[in-house]
Amino acid sequence: MSSGDLHTISSQIKSKALELGFDACGIAPVKQVDEKTAKGFQKWISDGRHGKMLYMARNVEKRLNPAELVPKAESIICLAMNYHCKDYQPENAFYKVSQYAAGTDYHDVIKKKLYSLLEYIQSLIKIEHARVFTDSAPVMERYWAQQAGLGAPGKNTCLILPGKGSFFFLGEIILNNVLHYDEPFEKDMCGKCTRCIEACPTAAITGPGKIDATRCISYLTIELKEQIPEKFKDKMQNHIFGCDICQDVCPHNIKFAGKSNEPDFHPLPAISLWSKSDWEEMDKSEYRKQFIKTRSPIARAAYLKLFGNIQFIRDLDNSV
Repeated sequence: MSSGDLHTISSQIKSKALELGFDACGIAPVKQVDEKTAKGFQKWISDGRHGKMLYMARNVEKRLNPAELVPKAESIICLAMNYHCKDYQPENAFYKVSQYAAGTDYHDVIKKKLYSLLEYIQSLIKIEHARVFTDSAPVMERYWAQQAGLGAPGKNTCLILPGKGSFFFLGEIILNNVLHYDEPFEKDMCGKCTRCIEACPTAAITGPGKIDATRCISYLTIELKEQIPEKFKDKMQNHIFGCDICQDVCPHNIKFAGKSNEPDFHPLPAISLWSKSDWEEMDKSEYRKQFIKTRSPIARAAYLKLFGNIQFIRDLDNSV
């Protein structure tokens, strides 16, 4: 296939991606991640910064080389979808939930669109091997998104898309076909700005691009299955599921973040309407109704974990 044909097919793929609701699409060649990234990840694991997320330490070879995930892999198509919904909780909401968890589970929404895109690609070219991914396999999504030209990680490690901000879900299609590749995104998106580092109440951002997950509010309220350590008692800022502080203060988001066009990411009733007492009085039946049956990301935290987070914050409020 000529370079002209590859360019045409790659352009068609990107156009279809936008038609399906993705906000950005880029393509990179599959290869081993660079040495700096590999060593940085391995040190992060060896230093225990991943905490109780034991899955991060598994399948390291696959994480550092996508060719281990798909036979004869040649290309990785990287996609981004906006989930920003600024007013998803009441202005006076006491208990805080991360924006990404306001609507339907993004795994379901994005995978469906990825399969639709893959089906379209199969109508253009013959594919022998292909897989789709979205935050559910050992794929270094932000690294590959940068290699595909979508943007660059900020000092809080969130991928920043130029002129769009960082409130984006990422997804990938890895396939055995050669395509036309985009140039890696090389621009520094942060400059001298350190707002995210300064704003993090638990000091989880230990330096530019360095995260101690064991101090991150998102980790403490979701990944850590046991009770939140007492040393974070006065630092949670009423978050019970996830955290957006480092993104909320980012100038790119303040200036550019626009509302998501995906209906499934718009807030569920419990997120947009619940009062402080609604959260505190939630029983298992209501939890199942509001979060499991609606396919909410909040169901990722079992009832006892979520209610424990609420009690942790409530006890602090009652002690003041």
